[in-house]
Amino acid sequence: MQAIRSILVVIEPEHAESLALKRAKLIAGVTQAHLHLLVCDKKHDHAGLLSVLKAALLAEGYSVTTEQAWNESLHETIIDVQQAEGCGLVIKQHFPDSSLKKALLTPADWKLLRHCPTPVLLVKTTGSWKDRVILAAIDVGNADGEHRHLHTTIIDHGYDIASLAKAHLHVITAHPSPMLSAADPTFQLKSTIEAKYREQCRAFQAEFDVDDEHLHIEEGPADVLIPYLAHKLQAAVTVIGTVARSGLSGALIGNTAEAVLDALESDVLVLKPQEVEDHLVELAVKH
Repeated sequence: MQAIRSILVVIEPEHAESLALKRAKLIAGVTQAHLHLLVCDKKHDHAGLLSVLKAALLAEGYSVTTEQAWNESLHETIIDVQQAEGCGLVIKQHFPDSSLKKALLTPADWKLLRHCPTPVLLVKTTGSWKDRVILAAIDVGNADGEHRHLHTTIIDHGYDIASLAKAHLHVITAHPSPMLSAADPTFQLKSTIEAKYREQCRAFQAEFDVDDEHLHIEEGPADVLIPYLAHKLQAAVTVIGTVARSGLSGALIGNTAEAVLDALESDVLVLKPQEVEDHLVELAVKH
């Protein structure tokens, strides 16, 4: 997070208060990142609004540029501008779709999470992050190199947000229920499963100073447990990751991230492994 030099902020002209801009100002205030404000609009008739926002931000000491653009769809426009401006983070306010609309059409925010090469912060709340909980969700059951690197990235970003917002970092990992038929005896008892997961958490606990009180190893499906714990802890931000499931050609976001997006009552930061980000950059360039 500290290394981000430029932030793309998606401005929604029809909404009076820009929650995305509020979060961008918080992050840029600490990291000194440049803010690039984008209105995705075919008509390009929001120059007045962008001019007012820019003037106010410049007066507050922020580095800022503005743009109006449109290219076929909302997520494609955002990604095109992100690539052109070299922004290391995209911040957008999340507006949930109805169940019927989601059944018929893939939500725009899902498409953005699937295809954007950089981290995406979807803002859902108006409250302050200060003195709140930042929840980092990882899957230590997957211990391959790609997942291990992603776990570190998730906790690293969670730690950064907690530091800049003077908040408290908690980490959750979900584990499967015991199965007496499991070939590995470890997965036949809840106590041995939990012990195995706890052991796999030791390295990052030491690196990021996460004590056992701030580590939650829970039994059950991640897409249920993550929103449950985020609600219980009153988390301000939930940090989750995604790994391509069907080969890099698909670069599909994991089901968990999409499933929890509307269920979470917090802001959501979604991250990808470097390999997936690199592949999505290639796709964006070709496009």
